[in-house]
This record gives sequence, C-alpha cells and structure tokens, in this order.
Amino acid sequence: MARAFASQGDTAEKNVSFSQIGEGLYAFTAEGDPNSGVIVGDDSVMIVEAQATPRLARKVIECVRSVTDKPISHLVMTHYHAVRVLGASAYGAPQVIMSETARAMVAERGQEDWDSEFARFPRLFQGHEEIPGLTWPTTTFHGRMSVYLGKRRIDLMQPGRAHTAGDAVVYVPDQNVMFTGDIVEYKSACYCGDGHFHDWPATIEAIRAWDLDAIAPGRGDALVGRDMVNAALDSTTDFVRSTYRPAAKVALGGGSLKDAYDAVRAECDPKFGDYAIYEHCLPFNVARAYDEARDIDTPRIWTAERDAAMWEQLQA
Repeated sequence: MARAFASQGDTAEKNVSFSQIGEGLYAFTAEGDPNSGVIVGDDSVMIVEAQATPRLARKVIECVRSVTDKPISHLVMTHYHAVRVLGASAYGAPQVIMSETARAMVAERGQEDWDSEFARFPRLFQGHEEIPGLTWPTTTFHGRMSVYLGKRRIDLMQPGRAHTAGDAVVYVPDQNVMFTGDIVEYKSACYCGDGHFHDWPATIEAIRAWDLDAIAPGRGDALVGRDMVNAALDSTTDFVRSTYRPAAKVALGGGSLKDAYDAVRAECDPKFGDYAIYEHCLPFNVARAYDEARDIDTPRIWTAERDAAMWEQLQA
C-alpha cells in the first residue's frame, strides 16, 4: 500500500507542553511538531520560531501569558521554512530577526517553500487564510549579534550550515541555555531536504563546545541536563551520517535515486523508524543526500510539483 504523501495522513491534534528550561526560559513543544521558545527579559519577551500560522502562534501566546504579561518585543526565526515563520503576524513584535542568509532564502525560495510545505503538512496549516504573506525580517545579522531585554543579553549566532545554509541559534548566557532550531532534534527525524550533510556534524560539535545545561531543539522534548543534551547531539549526528553514507555510496557508484532510498531505509529504519516525521522526511532526505554526493552544493528548490514527482518515484 502506498504511503500517504508526507504528513497528509497525520491528522490528530498534538498535546502541547510548555516546559521551563531555565529562569525565564521556556520550550513550547507538541509531540514532534515544530517547537517554539520563549525568553522572558526584564521588560519584554523574545519568541524563537513563529509557528506555521497565526492560529498556532496564538497557542504559544496563550502559554506566554500563563507566565508573564510583559509585551512581546522580538521574534527570532532560526531559518526560513514556512512551518517556522508564517505565524509571525500574530505576535505583533516590532523586531523580527533572521540571519542575512535566511532572509536571502526567503527572497529566493520562500513562496515555493510555502506552497511545498502547505501540501506536506495540512494539519499545521489549518487557518492558513489568516497568513498575510511571506515573513520578512526587520533586522538581519551575519555571524553574530546580541539583543538586550533590559539587562538580559541574548546572543544570536550562526554556528555553521546544517539544516539550511542560514541556520542560527539563540543562546542565553546567564542560564547557559540554547535554542537550536532544527540543527538538533530529539526523537524526531531531521529534515535534510535543504541541508548540508558534510557540514552538519561539525556544526553540532560547535554547539557541543558550549557545554550547555539545556537545549530547546527544533522538534521533540526539551533537553534538560548535560546527559540529555549530549545524547540528543549524538543521535542527531548519527541520523545525519546514517542518512548520507548509504545514499552517497549508491550515488557515487552510479546507482539510482531509488537504489539510494532502499539503502538508506536499510540503515535507518532499525534505528529511527519510530521517530516523529520519519516517513515524511526520508524521501526528501535521500534526494538531498544523493544530490550532495554528486557535488550539488546548493540544495535545489523544492516545489509542490517536484515534491509529488519525487514521492511517486520513491514510493512506487
């Protein structure tokens, strides 16, 4: 039986958790759906990741209001993907921040990504009629910048290419806590369709060097304590390498994309088959790994049409 395309068969509402991971720091998680982060400063609040729609963003705002009545002043997007950014209008934040590279990717492929993800995640895009358009930052940075919420300093940094070329992390030094976006996942498949397999493990090691006390990952439970942090870093690296190696071997040996898909399944199914969105991600991941092995450094733009053609080819 053919599998439902991407997450079209995932229709069940997820249970939301709102976990404190440091003083004034919270992770909004929902059983493998995209996470958001909350940083409460002296006089205002920063949100990390907007969610896919204003409807979903309001769930985050409800959680924020359960812990503080301070205004939301900053919204940070760790990368450009539609499920992360299109809920931005709900927050009314005067400062919307992305890396320069992430903004460039919105300009280059933002609409195509929106159309693509809309077809992949119908449940996440319920209420999409409220989305006013693409999300554009008011502020961009290259490499590193700091934002002050009163005396609380938040560092925005680009540790390297991984999930996308424009990935950023958000670090709160007074608590030694980081919001990593989709560079790090926990018991959820990494989406690698726009990723950089060769760079990703080194980027994870750059994050590990901070010796963090807690991480809010892109998907999955909040990671509190160094044992849990390091376990997630290890498993994310293993996922990336276990996806790339068999696909690259096939590609470099002249095999087909379907051959690469079968080889990756043989390697990854036993280890990651029960991870959230595993079946969703796998075909996109294999297609990107196959391309990167053939020296296509810039991920090709996914469109709704390319998605469907690739899925049909690999699921046949």
